[in-house]
Amino acid sequence: MSTDADTRTSAEPGTGSAVHLTGAPGRGRTRPRRYLRPLPSHRRPGTHPAPGPATTGATDNRATDAPATDASGNTARPGATPGPPAPAPVTTRRRPLPAPLRRLGERVSLVRCALVGVDLAVLVLVSALVAEVTPATVATAALVVVVRAAAGLHRPRLRLSWFDDLPRELVAVAVALGLFPAVAMLTNATLGTSEDTPDAVAVVLAAAVGSVAARAVILLVIRTLRVRWGVGEPTLIVGTGVRAVELDETMRAHPEYGMRPIGHITYEDLDLVRVPERATLSARIRTAARAHGARAVVLACHGADDGGVLDAAIGARRDGLAVYLLPWLPELVHDRDGVERIRSIPLLRVPQDPMRRPSWRVKRFSDIVISAVALTVTAPLLAVVAAAVLIESGRPLIFRQERVGLDNRPFTVLKFRSMRPDDEAEQRTRWSIAGDPRVGPVGRLIRRTSLDELPQLWNILRGDMSLVGPRPERPSFVERFSAEHERYTARHRVPVGLTGLAQISGLRGDTSIADRVRHDNYYIANWSLWLDVQILVRTAREVLRGGQH
Repeated sequence: MSTDADTRTSAEPGTGSAVHLTGAPGRGRTRPRRYLRPLPSHRRPGTHPAPGPATTGATDNRATDAPATDASGNTARPGATPGPPAPAPVTTRRRPLPAPLRRLGERVSLVRCALVGVDLAVLVLVSALVAEVTPATVATAALVVVVRAAAGLHRPRLRLSWFDDLPRELVAVAVALGLFPAVAMLTNATLGTSEDTPDAVAVVLAAAVGSVAARAVILLVIRTLRVRWGVGEPTLIVGTGVRAVELDETMRAHPEYGMRPIGHITYEDLDLVRVPERATLSARIRTAARAHGARAVVLACHGADDGGVLDAAIGARRDGLAVYLLPWLPELVHDRDGVERIRSIPLLRVPQDPMRRPSWRVKRFSDIVISAVALTVTAPLLAVVAAAVLIESGRPLIFRQERVGLDNRPFTVLKFRSMRPDDEAEQRTRWSIAGDPRVGPVGRLIRRTSLDELPQLWNILRGDMSLVGPRPERPSFVERFSAEHERYTARHRVPVGLTGLAQISGLRGDTSIADRVRHDNYYIANWSLWLDVQILVRTAREVLRGGQH
């Protein structure tokens, strides 16, 4: 642990938080609450104190009620022999970064912005020096940027290695060379020009060489900023086991990876099987992140209940934090997309929350446009269905029912009425009406063809729902299923939908709730605009088949 770091314990009333924070600059000290449990210092449990002056709020594991942990981060047996003492981490005094640059670095990814800027600068320079600026060369330059972004060359990452990116560079060049003839032909056909392609080839090749050289320089600059100026993501570590402490020490000894640990959050005093205590862990992370400007959190919760870790990860993602998981068996983790390494310690990067991605705004815009157009185009069909319902069973034509949507917020869903319930209690609590004799021919037809759900286009236009998402359910069933299936509440972290992956997979009506939960959470974890397109196409196929999966 850095011996010149400010160390303190913070808490927010009502959260019962136990947060051990070190080295958070620019913050005042907070007096420890009496109900807080001291955390182990940044060294292996059971070893002698590292040399250096004592720091406020850090105590040895033996002086607390915290259980000792073994080398894998789990609770050790009484009387076990402690491991060898860990070497004291290297401490480097860093110059403070100017305040405007520090605030900018807290809001955007320095790595991504720098790499995009370098590629744009190289392309502009190459286009001006190597080739005449024509529509074809401009289109080729744009193609190069898109291909390099698709190859992951602009991705934020912890390890900055020119050699690691070299295979991606070669793939990007090959793809750009393969696509540029089609782009040049399309540009010439659109603008009515007849330009040759050698200039475009020169742009691609010169940009590749220039970008490789420029990226080596910019990566060196970023590593220098991380080491000399302390540029990096303020990071919270959830867990106090040996492996969590080793990760903390490695981050401090190697600032070139861009993660600045500011403290540990305990979870050992919580029973994460219980939903209220899961919320307490999420509140601890949120409180510490807001109070100390954390931008990343590492979940090193080995041995904790999976549901509690899941809720903490979901909550942290919703709060805009970068979330990493310290894997249980790091020796089996292979380097690939989504895997970061700090020295030899792998971290699994959890994808950004879908609703915080720019593409989610495209999804919402598409919902508005498609629902508005669909309501206009299907207006005659809506009138016919309404008249048929009126003739068969009278008023009211529209069936209104309370459902649960995003973040467990209730809303009123609209459907064409296919039968008349006996009372309000039946409407709220009956699960399925399949085979009910009160459903007439019109009701069976509109249910089989999903025409009864067309009024939900208004819910989509209002923002209560989306075209694609988990199925909305009634509050009584949400309460019941949440108690029976621990992953059920995770479905509500995105808006509910008119159709979804579970529905097109045959999970409609009286089918397995556990299967629905798995399909809905898979959809959320793997969401993309292309996945939405696939679900909409398959939904249209199901409707044409009359609901026969």
